[in-house]
Amino acid sequence: MTKIIAINGSPRKGWNTDMLIEEAAKGAESKGATVERYDLYKLGDISGCVSCFGCKRAGHEGECVYKDALKPVLDSIKTADGLIMGAPNYFGDLCAEFKLFYERLVFPYLTYNKETPCCNDHRIPVLLIMTSNAPDTMYAGKINDYKGVLDNFIGPTQTFISGETLQVKDYSKFNWTFFDPQQRIERREKVFPEELKKAFSLGASIAEKQ
Repeated sequence: MTKIIAINGSPRKGWNTDMLIEEAAKGAESKGATVERYDLYKLGDISGCVSCFGCKRAGHEGECVYKDALKPVLDSIKTADGLIMGAPNYFGDLCAEFKLFYERLVFPYLTYNKETPCCNDHRIPVLLIMTSNAPDTMYAGKINDYKGVLDNFIGPTQTFISGETLQVKDYSKFNWTFFDPQQRIERREKVFPEELKKAFSLGASIAEKQ
């Protein structure tokens, strides 16, 4: 049976990233896939790359050997048939918790060998979702940078940005003059449901690429 790993890089349960990841996972399940979901902020004490270079040693090429709560997740991805990932944009880039996961996902496959720079012989389709307070067009270049790396080291990657997201339920509690609360609410009601459908469709496509 097809196994898909879903990674939620947001700390906010029931909000934008969480909901989009859930719909993408349901899309994969609709095609008969089994989905293992991991919420990075719930894993406990996890670290980014510690530069031990264990992943470059003979017999461990492509394997992150650092042992913490993230290692079983990375090990599971190595036997998966597809990968769904999502994270919020915090201050111009995907959030720190996602970045530490991303380092340890990708770096082990970089060989530093000119002839074979990537040692990943188990390439899988990837979906990367970004949520952002800013318009989706603002970070198209940023997510394309991630796509380029993921295409090269993990597998063919699709991306999706949900922009101008609803941040809170009650804007009256904050002095946020950058935003039009009514516009955010209307977008949540009219546009976000369509984005959830899009996430479902993209998740289904990840399962179908097997």
